Amino acid sequence: MKSLEELKAIREKMQGSVALRNEDSDQTRVVVGMATCGIASGARPVLNTLAEAVAEKKLDKVTVTQTGCIGLCQYEPIVEVYEPGKEKVTYVKMTPDKALEVVNRHLNGGAPIKEYTLNSTTL
Repeated sequence: MKSLEELKAIREKMQGSVALRNEDSDQTRVVVGMATCGIASGARPVLNTLAEAVAEKKLDKVTVTQTGCIGLCQYEPIVEVYEPGKEKVTYVKMTPDKALEVVNRHLNGGAPIKEYTLNSTTL
């Protein structure tokens, strides 16, 4: 990022593709940790990939949002998926390629990718 204008352009682009919180009870929320540690670990390309893929696939019941610190810095970038009536799924050490898989296999196909989750990581 080189200027304030570039930052504003990114903000405007993302406001068009990242929906703000929606309290719709049948809405799936995908939350990307965008605190300093997440951004430094590559969360911005993950967020962009998720937002673009969800829009491209027209997943109307999926909202992609960002949040601050999730509290697990060593596992950044982190993506959390909240589906109505299901337990939260926390994906760790995400990349844009993994994010595409999450959209295709989990959000579109209904099958969480266990090998990318916090539960599969040795603490």
